[in-house]
Amino acid sequence: MRSRLAALLFFATLQAAGSPPSLAADPAPKAATADRHPEFKRLSPVEEVWVDPATKTVVVGAEVTVDKGPIEYFACPQGTKDYESLVAARSSARLVHTALVAIGLKPGRPVTFDPEYVAASGPTVRVRLRWKDGDGMVRELRAQDWVRDTRSGAAMRDDWVFAGSSFWKDPGDGKEYYQGDGGDLICVSNFPTAMLDLTIESSQSNEALLFEAFAGRVPPKGTEVDILLSAAE
Repeated sequence: MRSRLAALLFFATLQAAGSPPSLAADPAPKAATADRHPEFKRLSPVEEVWVDPATKTVVVGAEVTVDKGPIEYFACPQGTKDYESLVAARSSARLVHTALVAIGLKPGRPVTFDPEYVAASGPTVRVRLRWKDGDGMVRELRAQDWVRDTRSGAAMRDDWVFAGSSFWKDPGDGKEYYQGDGGDLICVSNFPTAMLDLTIESSQSNEALLFEAFAGRVPPKGTEVDILLSAAE
């Protein structure tokens, strides 16, 4: 575990100096942000991703961006798909991917549609949320409880798997882009570019979206929240 964290801290140092040569430009905020979790290992001065080695948990800083209506994403990197995602993470998807590898998770394979639908695969990831309510009380629950299944009217039951997204090379300049950085951090509709995806068939079509923000459960837009990621027990 220590060797993995050392490698991550080296990766973070490269980010502070500029993007690693094999990766696209970082969509995350460029200014250093205050360290809200000094008790954990922070992986970048400009992105809000921490690792808790004791519990093998990845902590990602985010805020609520959608509190009602249909969604295609549970979480996206800030400034990408905020208008159709419950929360926007103050991090690139690739750094979250790296942190998950650091806690021992090995990415599987994204969904495919051609010649037929094959569900995303990979280790199941436990996704929880921690935030302060209007009374200043710290609350924590499963991420699924913020997502309403439009078929049943109940909270989403399905788990996410670490599909791992994919890279795309620009034929013009040869740069490699981690496709999850375009918005596909934690998805509730299936995307071949998803970092975390569902293992059920879930349409991207606006008229057939299966999930929406669970109105009344999701706190107001702008609420700061930590996304907690760990291996499923």
